[in-house]
Amino acid sequence: MAAQKHLSPNAWVELLLLGMIWGASFVSIRIALDTIPVMTSVLHRVFWAMLVLWLIVFARRLVIPRSPRVWAAFLVMGLLNNAIPFSLMAWGQLYIEVGLTSILNAMTAIFGVVTAAIFFKDERLTRSRAIGVALGFLGVVIAIGLRNFVSFDLQSMAQLAIIIGTISYALAGAWARVTLSDLPPVVAAAGMLTGSTVLILPLTLIVDGVPSLDLPLITWSAIGYYALIATAGAYLLYYRVLKMAGAGNLLLVTLIIPPVSIVLGAVLRDETLPLQAYLGFAILAIGLLILNRSGARD
Repeated sequence: MAAQKHLSPNAWVELLLLGMIWGASFVSIRIALDTIPVMTSVLHRVFWAMLVLWLIVFARRLVIPRSPRVWAAFLVMGLLNNAIPFSLMAWGQLYIEVGLTSILNAMTAIFGVVTAAIFFKDERLTRSRAIGVALGFLGVVIAIGLRNFVSFDLQSMAQLAIIIGTISYALAGAWARVTLSDLPPVVAAAGMLTGSTVLILPLTLIVDGVPSLDLPLITWSAIGYYALIATAGAYLLYYRVLKMAGAGNLLLVTLIIPPVSIVLGAVLRDETLPLQAYLGFAILAIGLLILNRSGARD
């Protein structure tokens, strides 16, 4: 039996850093959306991050896959882990607060557990995991608010879009385990972003037209942050923490992201969330902690 991994002081620091980076990404995306359309913002995110990761691959002289099967897997991974969730979440942020977006995004971990239980025999849904999942769903229902379940408007559609994005993330995790687990992480991430760029580029040209490079400095700063730091850099940091702390402990990053986004949304966007959003996040956080503890015991 493999030894259970624990969070060392270094792992804690890098986990907190990863949570803060991803938490701030929601605000930077929203800032960019003040100037550029949704699909253009997504194209910037995947294209620049792709370039950075391929530079790292070449600098490390890593082997680049040549198998058509692997590149087809990159394309599917780019669709599930980038193209669909990035687009849906960016569009959703036009109509709901940054903080609420980050709370709903935490459902990625919940759907990840459910998806793994469906597709993998060694990821069974134990009683404690089922409790954690149930609390996660309850927390999101409370955060969204019952009113939005009976009055379907743009805000409700935005929340639904973000939740669909988290389901896509969860499916991507299962797909990566089946098809890309034998590749170096940076190669898998670069290939995935290449696949998503191939998908997003023609769609952007059709929907938004040719992207303009004549953008305000604040827009380029936001793009630089969410593409280079919160996507390319965060992928590298993610795999470092995963190696040090294990997948179960890495789940805790989902508890760090929302508070960062909520604070930055309030400071930079003058946003306020209703009390129900905080209550929903608290219940969701308990569910995530239960999942983390159950993952450590399994």
